[in-house]
Amino acid sequence: MMKVIGSQIYQYVKLVVVCWMAIATVIVLTTVSAEAASTPEVMSEAMPEIVVYRDPSCSCCGGWMEHLEAQGFQATNMPTPEVDALKQQYGIPDDLTSCHTAIIGGYVVEGHVPAEDIKRLLAERPNVVGIAVPGMPVGTPGMESGDERESFSVFSFDEQGNTEVFNHYSF
Repeated sequence: MMKVIGSQIYQYVKLVVVCWMAIATVIVLTTVSAEAASTPEVMSEAMPEIVVYRDPSCSCCGGWMEHLEAQGFQATNMPTPEVDALKQQYGIPDDLTSCHTAIIGGYVVEGHVPAEDIKRLLAERPNVVGIAVPGMPVGTPGMESGDERESFSVFSFDEQGNTEVFNHYSF
């Protein structure tokens, strides 16, 4: 009889220990998950809104906005027949113009600039008015055409119209 009672007590103690270990594991995992989610490395930082001004008849701008949204940006579509006046208002040099002009975080983004370059611009915060991909090079975001891709540069520009290569893509 004593052997049976001892065996039952052993089973009960074993069950209690296993339950407490399970509870402790859940608490630890919940705490670690909450801390990890609140750290900047893990937390997905919301990108600022990017307002895209485009000619209402242009269709490639939608592809560029889809590219931005896939990279975490919130793009606001602003069709306007006054795109050229906006380009002048924001001081975009004539040789850097493209089909759409966007504003984000105090910067101008002209044309089919890849999202990674916009993220770099926002992270580095250089003393420029903005960045631009002049024209509409095949293979840039929104200008995809199968496997065909043209090499292109992303230029930065300042208030005086000075330009520098911000990034270059060779294909």
